[in-house]
Amino acid sequence: MDGLGGLLIVDKDSGLTSHDVVARCRKLLRTKKVGHAGTLDPMATGVLVLGVERATKLLGLLTLTTKAYTATIRLGQATSTDDAEGEVLSTTPALHLTDDEIATQTTKLTGDIDQVPATVSAIKVNGERAYARHRAGEEVQLAARPVTVSRFDILTRRDVPDGEFVDLDVVVECTSGTYVRALARDLGAALGVGGHLTALRRTRVGPFTLEHARTLGELAEAAESDTALLSLDMDAAVRTAFPHREIDESQVDDLRNGRWLAPIGLPGVYAALAPDGRAIALLQESGKRAASVMVVRPSNL
Repeated sequence: MDGLGGLLIVDKDSGLTSHDVVARCRKLLRTKKVGHAGTLDPMATGVLVLGVERATKLLGLLTLTTKAYTATIRLGQATSTDDAEGEVLSTTPALHLTDDEIATQTTKLTGDIDQVPATVSAIKVNGERAYARHRAGEEVQLAARPVTVSRFDILTRRDVPDGEFVDLDVVVECTSGTYVRALARDLGAALGVGGHLTALRRTRVGPFTLEHARTLGELAEAAESDTALLSLDMDAAVRTAFPHREIDESQVDDLRNGRWLAPIGLPGVYAALAPDGRAIALLQESGKRAASVMVVRPSNL
């Protein structure tokens, strides 16, 4: 692996924190320069985006504003964490609920909504994470925040006669900052029976999907066989994650020497690609300048 690095897309196993995944990947890649973009709860599985070497600097610039999940919601039981790892707060028979009643409430939780985040979220309250305050026994009150749920579809329904529960397999597509466990909580509350999440799998973050991802086990096998570990090298990562413009060699020199380029009207952060396709820098336009916000490939790499 050269000094540029790239992105590693991990299919996270259940039971691991995002930090656990980073620590293991640092050992596999034999570098401390590994960071993650966003987190996944320990219970959740699926797509976790890691930056390696210089790509760690990409992580704060990635526009990972849309995410997709598959999940299982249990209706008929509310928990303290809105998922299966929490303490059961109430149990209410739910088998009487009709498919139409459930569909009506999922529709109300679709679109632009105000959502109160889960109590065990990573949101800071007076400088401390909400989940830390919750675990310390404090009563945590979080304000509602605007989020967008573009899809909240029920795939299958399974009745559980032993507990009089209803389990729903769902697909959710939403903006960053949306809590799927809060959707489960709010759906159960709206139906009067309580609800919580029993399974969660993230299938997409921005442009990165499970097709890019490998499990830690697969990565360990690749490391043993001396196979490349990165999912996307720096050039592929930049082309996948950002719009781009092509530049000539004189403009390559300008960027590497700290000079700016003329703007071309692209909004947000975008990539400048050399004639041979190499990613040189990430740019952002302001007025009459397209200035570098990150030099991807210095002159010595």
